[in-house]
Amino acid sequence: MAKNGKRYKAVRDLVDAAEGPLDVGRAVELLKQTSSAKFDESIDIDIRLGVDPRHADQMVRGTVALPHGTGKEIRVLVLANESKQDEATEAGADHVGLDDYVEKIQKQGWLDFDVMIATPDVMAQVGKLGRVLGPRGLMPNPKTGTVTMNISQAVKEVKAGKIDFRVDKFGILHSAIGKASFSEEQLRENAEAYLREVLRLRPSTAKGIYMRSITLSSTMGPGISLDRSEVLSALR
Repeated sequence: MAKNGKRYKAVRDLVDAAEGPLDVGRAVELLKQTSSAKFDESIDIDIRLGVDPRHADQMVRGTVALPHGTGKEIRVLVLANESKQDEATEAGADHVGLDDYVEKIQKQGWLDFDVMIATPDVMAQVGKLGRVLGPRGLMPNPKTGTVTMNISQAVKEVKAGKIDFRVDKFGILHSAIGKASFSEEQLRENAEAYLREVLRLRPSTAKGIYMRSITLSSTMGPGISLDRSEVLSALR
């Protein structure tokens, strides 16, 4: 069984010393204190939802534009016909094309991008990539704004910090909402924007407690539990 190092134990002691579940502000303050790795750690949020993803009407999926982005450079691939390719390039897409990229993904397994955006008229070709893109959550979807004729806006939103999230088969949402180098205010505002959108997407068929637990953590640090009641009260 792996043993935790001295740094982790010291951080764990700080978290354990906190008085119970915390509000977002106090959790972020503690998170900044416990993010002490030698690299810029990612800040993650995990929410255990009271939904059953096996039922389509309880699937929680959406997008949210984080006020301060994720701190990560997002690589965008746009698949479109020639008439829209210049628009994609001017908007800042990292890769733009169609047949060449479809073939590259199919035959070489090339996946050197974080988000794919496509126009509706090329989805028949993009659909061929479903087996490769689907399991990795990279398939464009109208519900997340990644299948659109407004390529310029879609690319700019993704580059500015718009993220896609989807509940997994265990009813858990897991997303990166920033970096340890962000200020407390930036992390708090990102977390609140994310939580507010997840709350808005509560399925009407979900019964009982919707957000069962909420945890913030850094890449190398322990999870910090949020007070669900305090969080929900602040968001309403």
